[in-house]
Amino acid sequence: MKKIHFDKNSDEWLEWRKGKITGSKLNDIVVKRGTKMKLGFYDLIAESIAVPHEADDLTAIERGHALEQEAIDLFAEITGMEVNTDCGVWVSDDNDYIAISPDGEIDENQAVEVKCLGSAKHLQAFFEKKIPDEYEEQAMQYFIVNERLETLYFVFFDPRIPSKPLHYLYIYRDDVTDK
Repeated sequence: MKKIHFDKNSDEWLEWRKGKITGSKLNDIVVKRGTKMKLGFYDLIAESIAVPHEADDLTAIERGHALEQEAIDLFAEITGMEVNTDCGVWVSDDNDYIAISPDGEIDENQAVEVKCLGSAKHLQAFFEKKIPDEYEEQAMQYFIVNERLETLYFVFFDPRIPSKPLHYLYIYRDDVTDK
């Protein structure tokens, strides 16, 4: 065992702890056999590879608004698809109280939803190839409102992860029809 001395709660101590499994982080990392990784596992990775960004001090909503256009531009560049961000609010033909505000549309059959999440959630979505549970209903709402929609591109953007700032998942109508 090595001993390293820091003033507890100092900036140096906090910086040294990044990416390390400490006693207070262990419960957020250890998984029981047969269960999926906990978010704490992805926090450790994020702490090790994320770089500072000017949007770090923003709330999640503010970060989303600040980075959304950059994410859409990069998505369009990578995919070669033109994304219209002036698509208004979509309202169901069946009920005016059912609506969705798309981040972008490619055509009436394809839409784009952008999430600029914390780095751990960004990495979790990348490694697990699944949108976070808290966004499942939002993804389904696209298909509820737009009966012609066939594909939703669920885009994740975090410029703090330089090796993978953007990734996306396809959600097809057939994937959500039963739900």
